[in-house]
Amino acid sequence: MVLASRPHQRTPLWRDERVLSLLGQAVFVAIVVLVGAFLYGNVRAALERQGLVAGFDFMQAPAGFQIGERASFDPSESYARAFTVGVINTLRVVGLGIVLATLLGLVAGVARLSSNWLVARIAAVYVEVIRNTPLLLQLFFWFFAVILNLPKVRESLALPGSIYLNLRGIFLPWPAPTEAFPAWRNFLVGGLILAALIWMGVAWWGRRTGRGGFGPGLLYALAAFSLIAVGGWFVLPAPPLALDVPVLQGLNYRGGTRLSPEYAALLFGLVFYTGAFIAEIVRAGIQSVSKGQVEAARALGLKPMQVLRLVVFPQALRVIIPPLTSQYLNLAKNSSLAVAIGYPDLFSVGGTIFNQTGRALEIIGLMMFSYLTMSLTTSLLLNIYNRRVRLVER
Repeated sequence: MVLASRPHQRTPLWRDERVLSLLGQAVFVAIVVLVGAFLYGNVRAALERQGLVAGFDFMQAPAGFQIGERASFDPSESYARAFTVGVINTLRVVGLGIVLATLLGLVAGVARLSSNWLVARIAAVYVEVIRNTPLLLQLFFWFFAVILNLPKVRESLALPGSIYLNLRGIFLPWPAPTEAFPAWRNFLVGGLILAALIWMGVAWWGRRTGRGGFGPGLLYALAAFSLIAVGGWFVLPAPPLALDVPVLQGLNYRGGTRLSPEYAALLFGLVFYTGAFIAEIVRAGIQSVSKGQVEAARALGLKPMQVLRLVVFPQALRVIIPPLTSQYLNLAKNSSLAVAIGYPDLFSVGGTIFNQTGRALEIIGLMMFSYLTMSLTTSLLLNIYNRRVRLVER
């Protein structure tokens, strides 16, 4: 007896999960648009009742105030220029802070797992004290208890490498361009182009053959760029950069570069605070690697540092990168506390513009957009890197 097969019946639209999912998303988007339009209408009506018109034309008016961290800024320049300076000041802190906090957190995280009792205890005390103390209090400590208690200019603390610490900040040697720098800049541009081509070539070859990846491509690209840059340095008749060393002249140091007291306090506070959280992330990532991997590496004759660098860290990165992204974002957002110690960052300059113009909606929108752009850019870069190093299971 042969049973006739029933024809396949299509699922009704009101029961199709794909249709219901798309319909739900469309309804949600429509609700968001309607709520946004309602809020916008209310804000616009409130502004019209007060005789105000939303817009950014006021940003072209003269600022009329000075920014201490930017000697080249003139009060006659526009509010837009002042806001741009605030953004640059924030990026100066965030960029260097991310690098230093990562290095400090890496060292502290590895130290917490050290077999040396004293090193492990010192790292543990640092992490626990810093993580359980408010950041604002730490900024006050660095600014009022450390920086402002440094000696006067003529009694500056001299550190190795022509570094001087005093009430006016930290004075450091800094490379200054010479007449040969424009020619060397051409070598740098050529090196960047060559490095990009090599990186793309290695990536293409890796996709085609299944070999290579992010690490080798980056290594070859950096090697090519370094080779071009160093070769250009020696090819030129004169060095393109000369080290400018700070020298005491009169009542202040001339030459080099200076970290103002406000910038130094903010940088130290953010680095030590964020570094403590990164240390715990690094420790957790290292401990997530199975002991069998470590024992197998030791059985091959690898030294402890080789085991850590070649076996443990590559596997720990898949655990470290996601929470590390959050700490980078927190560092960028925590930089807004700079207003408490007088550093003219994005939030501080934006507040000054708001106080002078009364344009709360526009200024708050600009500040939110600036912080959002920094956060999304940081997340994008780290997510790209995370996809490169994550563990791919077959």
